[in-house]
Amino acid sequence: MLKIVIVLLLLGLIASLGSGFYYLMIDQGDKTKRRTLHSLGVRLMLAAALIAVVVYGVSTGQLGHRTPWDATPASTQTPR
Repeated sequence: MLKIVIVLLLLGLIASLGSGFYYLMIDQGDKTKRRTLHSLGVRLMLAAALIAVVVYGVSTGQLGHRTPWDATPASTQTPR
């Protein structure tokens, strides 16, 4: 479930980035339109939410790493 939330947040970030670029090209520096600024605000909020979800997942143990070179748990490794 947590990985689905992370993927959705990443897709939202990409969509916000695309809309910001679109508004930047369409508005062409018009001072009265703030759509690019609003897109940036949405992107910052999504990035903060993504960081919070990843920190929550790591702290609860729902997210971890599975690397081939670290196959044994750290508690069973012998010191060198």
